[in-house]
Amino acid sequence: MPFSFPKIYPILDASIIPPRGRAEFLQRLGSALADAGATLLEYRNKTGSQAEMQADAAILRRALPAGQVKLILDDRADLIKETGFDGVHVDAGDATPAEARRLLGPERIVGTFGGSEALLPGILKEPVDYLSVGPVFATRTKQTSRALIGVEGVRKLREEAGADPILVGVGGITLETAPAVLAAGASVVAIAGAIFRAPNPADEFRRWVSAIK
Repeated sequence: MPFSFPKIYPILDASIIPPRGRAEFLQRLGSALADAGATLLEYRNKTGSQAEMQADAAILRRALPAGQVKLILDDRADLIKETGFDGVHVDAGDATPAEARRLLGPERIVGTFGGSEALLPGILKEPVDYLSVGPVFATRTKQTSRALIGVEGVRKLREEAGADPILVGVGGITLETAPAVLAAGASVVAIAGAIFRAPNPADEFRRWVSAIK
């Protein structure tokens, strides 16, 4: 059965993980997110070593039940099978979507960046399960030079993409702005700082799930 994307999913950026007690933090966080109802989590580490990424991934995979929570790794399609993750998000400078699909096969999830002010040329023909679009609003979690598109930009991208592709709105989305982003045509909103900078990320995620049906 194809995976059913939730309306919201968290992106855990490694910059949020404390340097001390890293393993314990990830174990507690993973278990708490699973208890809060998470079904999809992306792990993103742009600056850490491969060893750090593999260690973090192993902890998250143990903490998050494989039958309940799909785990997406940012960038590293070559590590998916080794880590036991369920998919990869590739962007410029990573493996291409076609290369990622060849590595992962048809069952795992492959996503990529779809566009900001307009869809990337040929992107709808790529063998991916979802396209991220944005940044919708300003974000502190991921550095980007792309122009902010706002809610209206999401609407235009949905019109350009048509009804079928799964579009994931990314960048600075808050609980207050998420409904408008979804109403404009995003299938899903991905959130990082809004969840993981909260005093209790699992409780904050639970609040999002309750608010966004």
